[in-house]
Amino acid sequence: MRAMNLTLLTDLYELTMMQGYFRNPTNQTVVFDMFYRTNPCGGSYAIAAGLEQMIEYIKDLHFSAEDVEYLRGLNIFEPDFLEYLSNFRFSGDIYAIPEGTVVFPREPLVKVIAPIMEAQLVETAILNIINHQSLIATKAARVCYAAKGDGVMEFGLRRAQGPDAGIYGARAAIIAGCVGTSNVLTGKMFDVPVLGTHAHSWIMSFPDEYTAFKTYAKMYPNSCTLLVDTYDVLKSGVPNAIRVFNEMREEGIKLTRYGIRIDSGDLAYLSKEAYKMLAAAGFDDAIISASSDLDEYLIDSLKAQDAKINSWGVGTNLITSKDNPAFGGVYKLAAVKDENSDEYLPKIKLSENVEKVTNPGNKTVYRIYSKSTGKIKADLICLADETFDPEETMVVFDPTATWKKTRILGGTYELRELLVPIFLKGECVYTSPSVKELREICKKEQETMWDESRRLVNPHEVYVDLSQKLYDLKNSLLEEMSAARSMD
Repeated sequence: MRAMNLTLLTDLYELTMMQGYFRNPTNQTVVFDMFYRTNPCGGSYAIAAGLEQMIEYIKDLHFSAEDVEYLRGLNIFEPDFLEYLSNFRFSGDIYAIPEGTVVFPREPLVKVIAPIMEAQLVETAILNIINHQSLIATKAARVCYAAKGDGVMEFGLRRAQGPDAGIYGARAAIIAGCVGTSNVLTGKMFDVPVLGTHAHSWIMSFPDEYTAFKTYAKMYPNSCTLLVDTYDVLKSGVPNAIRVFNEMREEGIKLTRYGIRIDSGDLAYLSKEAYKMLAAAGFDDAIISASSDLDEYLIDSLKAQDAKINSWGVGTNLITSKDNPAFGGVYKLAAVKDENSDEYLPKIKLSENVEKVTNPGNKTVYRIYSKSTGKIKADLICLADETFDPEETMVVFDPTATWKKTRILGGTYELRELLVPIFLKGECVYTSPSVKELREICKKEQETMWDESRRLVNPHEVYVDLSQKLYDLKNSLLEEMSAARSMD
């Protein structure tokens, strides 16, 4: 699947619109923004992910002879348009917020500046790639936050919505903080740790539990985590595990990565009782791992109950983001380049729903950090040609409740432009970090947020404001459209 040509991974209407634009000889250059409106999972942030796969898609964008013949067979495309497609290559610019970055609603995650036919074609695939991985990365970040520094293993492949969702979902989960994945292909493709123990079937295939544990320990003495809930955790599983650990120690085997896994039952009670038994036998440093339909809320609850679990295997609820299965990113036209100048004419989409009214113009995003704490104070969406001096006092305001204002004194803050160039004139100018590097980047990114914004329930929202210039532009367009409708 990774080797497939994904050019036809698009909605039909992208191609029918392309043919319509083809009949318009201007093929005007436009600006499209990819953004989302609401944070997933009831949180106050998201994690940007999927950029590397988006880059691969754009680099390989071409219509093969087989693609063109298939489209010809649909009997809705003209020969000259099909001839155009046979020589198609992306020639525009793309800017994006790097993977692993903490992001917030309404700010462009990806900005495409290209001839309208090209910008229209890439819409569906960009949304497909960025939406999915950003969703799973966000869910994984929440799960890892709930684990409070314990290792979280991604175990969801068998419940993922297909192979690609399992592969790239695991990639996103590791970017967001998971220590490894059970998915061996993801491990190979992205050079990340692969982890796992054994199944209940391993235990059941032996005459007894002790023999199963002993056999496994002989094979994997340096990575011996035993699944103890096949029959009875406290009466059978833990005692047999302790027996095997004692024998390993007596044989002079240094116990490094070893412990137990509990996959069912009352995880708080069982883990505390298991810890008592292990500690009494001299194995108080053993890993106690838990699985069994975990999510951030259950992990948080188990932590509050002082469960003696220090490793978490999270599957279904993570890889599917079960409580919030779609990210909701959208791709909207924001500006059209003036044919007679280099200026971009702003475009705005209206809606009866206030949150669906778009921000017009060719834009960028600045993040404002406190110099003293390194924490995020606000994000500022502004026009691409705007500049700001961090030595000057800045006033930011809520674009909806404009009376909510914050005065940030000059010299007390730092600015970082979030959108960076990815493609310029069709050529890739960006090198993606490795997944391991992205994991460290994402960890540092999350540390720039206050805990109040990371809490699982009713978090404090980070301010995403419009610059005065962009706010005034948006209002002027709204007033123009309102006046025009009144005249009608």
